[in-house]
Amino acid sequence: MRMFTLKTFLITFLLLLLEQQGVFALQDVTAELFGNNKYGTVAAFGDFNSDKQTDIFVIREQSEVVIFLADSKSPYFKPKVNITKDMLKRENITSVVPGDYDGDSQMDVLLTTQDTSFKTSVFIFWGNNHTIETSKRHTMNFTFTDQPLVMDFNGDMIPDVFGVTTPTQNVVCYLTKRIQECRNDFNKSIKMRTPHSNAFIDLNKDFTADLFLTTEGGNFETWLNKDGAFTKGEVVSSPAETIGQSSFVDFDGDGYQDHLLPACLDVACQQSIIYIAKRSSKEWVPVLSDFKQRDTVWGFVSGDSTHPVVLHLGDYNLDGFPDALVILRNTSGSDQRAFLLENIPCNVPNCSSVGRMFRIRWDQTDLGAIQKAVMATFFDIYEDGILDMLILSKAEDKDDLMIHALKNNFEADAYFVKVMVLSGLCSNACPEDVKPFGVNQPGPYVMYTTVDSNGYLKNASAGQLSQSAHFSLQLPYTVLGLGRSANFLDHLFVGIPRKPGETETRKHEWTAIIPNSQLIVIPFPHNTPRRWSAKLYLTPSNSVLLTAIALIGVCVFILVIIGILHWKEKKADDREKRQEAHRFHFDAM
Repeated sequence: MRMFTLKTFLITFLLLLLEQQGVFALQDVTAELFGNNKYGTVAAFGDFNSDKQTDIFVIREQSEVVIFLADSKSPYFKPKVNITKDMLKRENITSVVPGDYDGDSQMDVLLTTQDTSFKTSVFIFWGNNHTIETSKRHTMNFTFTDQPLVMDFNGDMIPDVFGVTTPTQNVVCYLTKRIQECRNDFNKSIKMRTPHSNAFIDLNKDFTADLFLTTEGGNFETWLNKDGAFTKGEVVSSPAETIGQSSFVDFDGDGYQDHLLPACLDVACQQSIIYIAKRSSKEWVPVLSDFKQRDTVWGFVSGDSTHPVVLHLGDYNLDGFPDALVILRNTSGSDQRAFLLENIPCNVPNCSSVGRMFRIRWDQTDLGAIQKAVMATFFDIYEDGILDMLILSKAEDKDDLMIHALKNNFEADAYFVKVMVLSGLCSNACPEDVKPFGVNQPGPYVMYTTVDSNGYLKNASAGQLSQSAHFSLQLPYTVLGLGRSANFLDHLFVGIPRKPGETETRKHEWTAIIPNSQLIVIPFPHNTPRRWSAKLYLTPSNSVLLTAIALIGVCVFILVIIGILHWKEKKADDREKRQEAHRFHFDAM
C-alpha cells in the first residue's frame, strides 16, 4: 500500500509540473525595450548589423529614419543609425524597405517620400560594414504614382523595384552593382489601385513566387510564374466597394496561400467584414462578420493612403493557424483600439466551406488599455520563436506616435519552427568577410509536413516578405506553429524564385527537423538546390525547463527517501551489533 501511494505521489508531482493550460497574457515591456525613445512609427524590420537579431526601423515625424539596433542590455533596442530629411532634400518620408539592392550581401535601406502632389520618390542608401554611406545615395530619376513593390522579378536573388511611374508605365528597376536599369519588362497595361496591396507570393504551391496585383477597377489579378515568365491567371472581382489591403496566409493549414481581405459594407464602415478567397476560387467566404461586443458595435477605421485598413498576421499561440492584429473603432463613439483576431474552427454556417474563422478576443484588457491605437503588428522581441506585439498609438503631448511593446506570455506547451532564407549570393566566402544574415530577401516560400500527436497529417506554409508597401510590416523570417506535437518535422521544403527561361523548380527538402529551432537557409548556389546549406539554432521550450525541474525534484525526493532508509538501516545495524555483543558476554559466563 505504501509503494502505491509513493508511485501515485510521484506521478501527480510530475503532472503538476508539466501540465500546461494554454494561458495567454500580455506584459508591457516598453520601457525595458526602448527606454525613453519610445516614439515614432515602426516602418520595417531587418538585421542591419548581421548579428542574427532583428532590428527595428522607425520613422520619426516623417523627417527622420532611426534604426534601433538590438542589444543584450536594457534598453534592448537602442537608436544607433539615423537618416534625416536633410540628406534627402525632399518631402515627408512615407516608407522604409531594407534589403540588399546591389548584391554585396550587406543591407541597404530604400526610402520613399511623397510631395504635395502625391508623387512618390525613391532613394536608396547603401550599406557598408554595418553603417549607412550617408554621402552616397541613389535617387531614382523619375517618380512613382504610389509606393513600389520590392520583389525579385528576374530571379537573381537581388531585390528589384516594381511600380507605376509618372507618366503611367509599369517598370521594373534593377540596381545590381549600384547601377540603375529600369525597363518595361512587365509590359501590361494595368492601372494599379492606390493604395495598392500588390504581392510577390507563391499562389499555386510550386515553390516559385507569383505576382498578385490590385487594379484600379477593383479587380484582383494573378500572374503565375511559369518557367520564369509571368502569365496571366485568375481575375477576381472585389466583394465590396470599400475594401482594405489584401494579405496572404495559409489560413486553414492546407499548404496553399489564401487571400484575406478586410472590407466595409457601407461607406462609413459601420458594418465591417473579413473575406477569404481560396485558391482558384472566385467565391468570397466571410470568416468574420460579428463585430459586436454586448451592445457595442466595432468596425474598421476608414483608412487612407498612410494607414489603410490592413491585417497584420502571425501565429501568436503556435497552433499552426495564423491569427491577426487589427485596429477597430467604436462605431457609436471615438474609441479606437487594437484587437487580436484568433483563428479558430468554424462554428457558424457561413464559413463551413473553409473550416476556420476569426474570433475577436474581447478579453484582452492589455490591448484594450492602449487608447487611440493606430497600428498593431507581431514581432519576436526576444528571438525565442514566440510572437509578441508592437502597438502604435497617438500621443497627446507629441505630434508623433507612441510605441508600446507587449510581451506574449503564452504558457501552452506549443512548438514552432522559425525559418529565414538568405539571398545565397555567397555562402562562407563572402566579399569583405561580411556575414550575409541581414539581406531581407523577398520571395522565398516555406512549407512543412509532419504528423501530429493524434497521427493526422499536419502542414503549413508561408511566404517570406511578400509585401513591402504601406506599412505591411512583414518580418524577415517566418514562424510556423506546430501545435503541441513535439515530433520531428518530417519534411521542410524551401523554394526560391526562378530566372526567366528556367524550367526546373529551385527547391530543397530537409527532413527530421527538430522542433523549437531556427533554420537559416543559404541557397548557394542558386541552381543546385542539393548543395544548399542550413544553419540550425535550437530554442529550448518551457517544457525542457519544467522537465529538468521535475527530474531534479524527483531525484531530490528519492535521495531523501534513500537517506532516511539508510539512516534507519544503520540504526538497526547498531542495535543488532549491541545485541550480539550482549549475547557473547552472556554465553561466556
